Amino acid sequence: MSKSFASLAALCASVFVVGTSEYLVAGMLPEVGADLQVSQGTAGQAVTVYALGVVVGGPVVTVATARLPRKGLAIGLMLLFAAGSALSALAPTFGMLLAGRVVSSLSHAAFLALALVTATSVVPEHRTGSAIATVASGFAVATLLGVPLGAALGHAAGWRAPFAVLTLLTLVAVALLAVVLPRRQAPVAGLRDEVRVVTRKPVLLAIATTAVGFSGVAVVFTYIAPLLTDVAGFSPAAVSALLLVYGAGSFLGNVAAGRLTDKSVSATVRGVFGGLTGALAAVPFAVVWKPTAVVAVLVLGLLSTATIAPLQGLILRHAGAAPALAVSVNVGAFNLGAAAGSALGGLLVAAGALRWTGLVGAVLSLAGLGLTYLVLPRVPAASRPGTPSRIGNEQASSSSMAGRR
Repeated sequence: MSKSFASLAALCASVFVVGTSEYLVAGMLPEVGADLQVSQGTAGQAVTVYALGVVVGGPVVTVATARLPRKGLAIGLMLLFAAGSALSALAPTFGMLLAGRVVSSLSHAAFLALALVTATSVVPEHRTGSAIATVASGFAVATLLGVPLGAALGHAAGWRAPFAVLTLLTLVAVALLAVVLPRRQAPVAGLRDEVRVVTRKPVLLAIATTAVGFSGVAVVFTYIAPLLTDVAGFSPAAVSALLLVYGAGSFLGNVAAGRLTDKSVSATVRGVFGGLTGALAAVPFAVVWKPTAVVAVLVLGLLSTATIAPLQGLILRHAGAAPALAVSVNVGAFNLGAAAGSALGGLLVAAGALRWTGLVGAVLSLAGLGLTYLVLPRVPAASRPGTPSRIGNEQASSSSMAGRR
């Protein structure tokens, strides 16, 4: 086993743990609400609070730890994540659960940014999309296995049990990182370089695209459990099975998007957002019949994680030698979208419009699609699909544009 492969595997495993925690509550809203005596809409705000913690804490932690050696930083961030998971498992009140979620969220963006930058540093430039997808597959597997299995455990043993297991898995991931992750010095780029990159117009537009576009997914997914039980008529056990279907789509979509991103970032990101717009718009009509509800869940899963590789690739394209803060902020943008989407979804649920969350999500995804045309200009004819120099031309064009900002 090569050192690079072992490092990617360890990072992927760690991302799996982090990814499982992010949406674990979404599959257990009825149990959390009943135990802590809050409504399902209120319980869903545990997702919102986590996302906001990532948005605010990610850049702050990234800046504060910019000069630390990478291996020690990775281990420290995962230990912080373990502490938050343990606090969530032991929380006697909903407020304490929110506190545990915030503690875990503080390490999320900084760790993922570190993982993505590390992954792309061990592959050739034209394999950046695949490297991102390799690390991001930890999220896909979390959706495929972690979240549904956690939900199933929560149904059987109470919602606290999955958080306890997650704490143990985090400690296992820490041990794995300690063994296989190579020692790397802190980046040579200073804080001023990082800030200069993140304030470039193309980077800001890419971050806005991430936040707006991904919020459409969160409007629906945060409340997918009650949507499938209350509207589609599935049992809680069947919902756990459908989350496996969603996760299967996520894994396949992520892998495919990584390979497509290597060929063309622009075509991939636009294709994904276009597909998401259609899929989300179809959800309210598909969930009234169980067979079409299953198809809708699969398609939505296929497209939701397919956003990660092209959107992070878009950021890395403009980041140059100072990518840490920009990637961390973009991770925060995913979670800002999740926070906005889950909050908006909560309002719709409270208003009795649970079935129609997909239409609102489709509008947001369509807005994300529109933003891609601002951040990604049309590719010259000489570098359209089929031309070997396409990737190099796209990167050179974008770098030139970024340099003029």
